[in-house]
Amino acid sequence: MRKKTPPHPTDAELGILSVLWKRGPSTVREVHEEMGSPGAYTTVLKQLQIMSAKGLVERDTTARTHVYRPRLGEDETQGRLVRHFLHRVFAGAGQKLVLHALAARKASKAELAEIRRMLDELESERE
Repeated sequence: MRKKTPPHPTDAELGILSVLWKRGPSTVREVHEEMGSPGAYTTVLKQLQIMSAKGLVERDTTARTHVYRPRLGEDETQGRLVRHFLHRVFAGAGQKLVLHALAARKASKAELAEIRRMLDELESERE
């Protein structure tokens, strides 16, 4: 039986997922320390428990200290969020999304070169 795709993470959940993507499987204490969170350890614990119930993270309970890992990778999660945003805000119009993204912040020459390279790659794949 295939697992249901988890819901989109909240901003707080994305913060925790970012730590897990960077560090790899981690305990609550490790996540709490990495976040440098002014919040309590128990807040991070509760958030991870909720994320586990939602299917955003998986929990290894074989050791005394539980270890959490993201269920989906960073690229897959980002892709899902961009597709959701694209359809919800721009009615699926990718051109509008890209134009707004480029207008929101001045891109460096290196970023523009990478965008051109990616566009060339996409164009050659379609030919």
